[in-house]
Amino acid sequence: MAWWGTFIGGTLGFVFGGPLGAMIGAALGGNFDRGIKMGDRIDMGGQERIQAAFFTTTFSVMGHIAKADGHVSSHEISAAKNIMAQMQLSEAQRKAAISFFDQGKSADFPLEEVLRQFRKECHRRRNLIQMFVEIQISTAMADGKVDASEKRILYTIGEILGFSHDQIDHLFSIAGGAKASVSNSLTLTQAYEIIGVSKGSSEAEIKKAYRRLMSQHHPDKLVSKGLPDEMIALATEKTQEIRKAYDLIKESL
Repeated sequence: MAWWGTFIGGTLGFVFGGPLGAMIGAALGGNFDRGIKMGDRIDMGGQERIQAAFFTTTFSVMGHIAKADGHVSSHEISAAKNIMAQMQLSEAQRKAAISFFDQGKSADFPLEEVLRQFRKECHRRRNLIQMFVEIQISTAMADGKVDASEKRILYTIGEILGFSHDQIDHLFSIAGGAKASVSNSLTLTQAYEIIGVSKGSSEAEIKKAYRRLMSQHHPDKLVSKGLPDEMIALATEKTQEIRKAYDLIKESL
């Protein structure tokens, strides 16, 4: 949680700049203003900066997607709350997350500018950015359906962050399988989709794909790339879903 102490410290005069900086300023209010006035221009560490950008962008874009169809459903609110619960946020962190979510719902939310700054802050770390996209897709699917407006936004998010429509569609398939995994209704077809191989793949190909996915989603590796410590539970859940899919495939061979 070291990043949060720097994030909210005020006396550090942490200024992100750009749309992320504006959102952080709105969320932190007095602490942020006080830090600027005191003028202690101590820079945030690179890792902490990425973690703060990830946290801010995750919840603001989540709010933007939730409002895409003109109405934020109770399922979408519950999904956001569930993520906050998994992260075991402090009261101050939870309030900041809610502020970012609410800012994302604004009609003038600068989605493209936010995502471009986020991508730059993350230094285009593919696995980290994919984790962000997966979180957004899972939230969009929380109510059991994805409206056309939500899907258009997710395609736009993908384009800005370097993912093709086919890659976004594949992540949708994976998310669908993940939901089935949680409810213990995972099918063999969904398991293959999660691992990213076809039913005709060899055992060696399946194992290679599984190990690659586990490496990409390994919590420690993602945290080392800038995933906030509080989101380890989300990454751990993802590896559990991958493992369940792999075990189901192995049983069928």
